[in-house]
This record gives sequence, C-alpha cells and structure tokens, in this order.
Amino acid sequence: MKFGVLQFFSWPERRVDLATVYARALDRIAIMDEGGYDAVWLAEHHFSSFSVCPSVHMVGTLAAARTRRLRIGTAVSLAPLYHPLRLAEEVALLDQLSGGRVNWGAGRGFARVEFEAFGVPPEESASRFRETVEIVLRAWTEERLDFAGRHFRFADVEVLPKPLQQPHPPVWLAASSEAAIEWAAARGFSILMDPHSSAAELGRKRRLYAARLAAAGFAAEGRDIPMARLVAIAEDAGQAAAVARSGALWIVDSYLGAEHRPVIERSFTPEGVDPVARYLDEVILHGTPEAVADAILRLEHEIGLDYLLCAPLSHQSFMLLTERVLPRLA
Repeated sequence: MKFGVLQFFSWPERRVDLATVYARALDRIAIMDEGGYDAVWLAEHHFSSFSVCPSVHMVGTLAAARTRRLRIGTAVSLAPLYHPLRLAEEVALLDQLSGGRVNWGAGRGFARVEFEAFGVPPEESASRFRETVEIVLRAWTEERLDFAGRHFRFADVEVLPKPLQQPHPPVWLAASSEAAIEWAAARGFSILMDPHSSAAELGRKRRLYAARLAAAGFAAEGRDIPMARLVAIAEDAGQAAAVARSGALWIVDSYLGAEHRPVIERSFTPEGVDPVARYLDEVILHGTPEAVADAILRLEHEIGLDYLLCAPLSHQSFMLLTERVLPRLA
C-alpha cells in the first residue's frame, strides 16, 4: 500500500499568524520526505480560511526545494479557473524544477464563490474543466498547438517548457460524482477519490470506475487510485474522537457552509442526516494508532484500498500516523 498526505493549509479562527501555517506545513513535508510517504498532495482553495493555498504550483516549488524523493502532487489544480496555457506552463515548470516529481491532479471544483469571484459561469464549469485538461495534455505533448474548442482557440502556439517526465507527468482527475467517474473512465484517466464519502461509498465508486474502465477497453492494473481519508489519531480514543469532532465541525462550518454552496447539484451528506455525526461515524478514521491501523487494513480488504491519501486533522495525528501507523503497515 502507498501512503500520501492530502495537505491542507487550514487557518482555524486565525489563532496564529499566517506565516506559521505555511511554516508548519513545509516542516511536515520535510518529515514526509524521510518518513516513507509516496507523495504530498497540495489542496488548492480560494476565499476560505479552511485552506489558505490559492497556488499549489507555487507551494509545490517550495516543497520540491525542501525534499529529495517525495513526489509533489496537486489535489487539485482547479482547472476551470485557469487559462489552460498558463496552467500547462506552470505545471511543466514545476516538473522541471522538481526533477520530474510531479503528480498532476486536476479537478472541476465545486464552490460557487470561487467561480463567481473569478468570473467563470458555474454552468460552464464542467465543459471548461474538460477542455482545459485536453489543452494541457496536448500542450505538453505537441511541438506546436492548434486548438479550436467551445471556450478556447489557439493557432500554432509553442508552449514551453515541456515537462521533464515524458510524455508528461502522471495525471489524475478528481472524480466524486458518478458522472465524473464515468467520464474519466471512458477516457482512460486515473482518478482521485474524495475525503467526504463514506468507506462504503468509496467502495461502490471504485467498483463503478473499474467496470467503466474495462468497458472502455482500459486496464485497471498498475494504476494508483488514491482514496482520501480524514484522520484523527491520539494515544487515547476519546481524545482522538474529540479531534475528529472538532475537524468535522470545522469542515461543515467553513468548507461546506452556505458561502460555498456547490455548483454541482449534490450534497456531501444525504438529506436528513446530521453532517457532523456522519463524518464521525462513517468518514473520519479516528482512534489510537493501533485502531486506525486496523481500520486501514479493513479498508484494504473490503474496498480494495491500495493508496491511502491521509488528511490528518492535527499535528499530533500526523506525527502518530508517521511514527506508529505507517511502520505497522509497511
């Protein structure tokens, strides 16, 4: 099993200065480089203190400079919010500067405030996402780019630099809804699976993806399919539950609140279900190091988990994950 960290840059209640948020995250990334992790995956968000990282590519450059072997993932580059040629240039430059260590994850996004503030019509988010991904891949692999689509048109453009990894960095598309999973599978893309689904939902989506991938004539073997899980770990189960509850409240209040009403007509929580209780009971892995390790092993058996993308909800959770859980599962 591979392990990565989904790195948020949360600023809860703005209790510390913002420079401390970035310094702590970069210190963690240095520990990951020595601690057996496959990759750090940097989360892009805008206009929310849930995660104050509007440029995963800029932070990725810092992460690459502080590490030797750790892969640098984007989880995700919010593709519809970028000009596609600028996005192709930035990710390719990061791949060059990191020595070919980029994992490119691209996503559509869901927070309406981001689309409205950047002047991107929410109803165009899906088509812009798909067109942007196509342009980026072609910009990386074609000597000169000609493109005519719904949103963008280019003629005879040489996009530089090209990525160091050839033909391009490995690519994942964030896919939570069934429609997104089916679209990605039909085109042979690997997917990133979200931290807000229950384990049962992740298993069902993983099976759907495998079936649609096979139907389109693509092989599932050899692919890394990261499944993101929020993690709260402490020496005492009660303390871990308290960390999990605090994290669930923070997510519900600042990330899934009214100001971030989704552009997609769906919800992270079924109607009539208390969202905090759902995170505690079905989504967040929480408990002692031994209990969390056992839970991960169950997910490996029950839903085919082979790449765990951890989102620790506290620094203590991260350190116990690194020092006590990963060695047990290695």
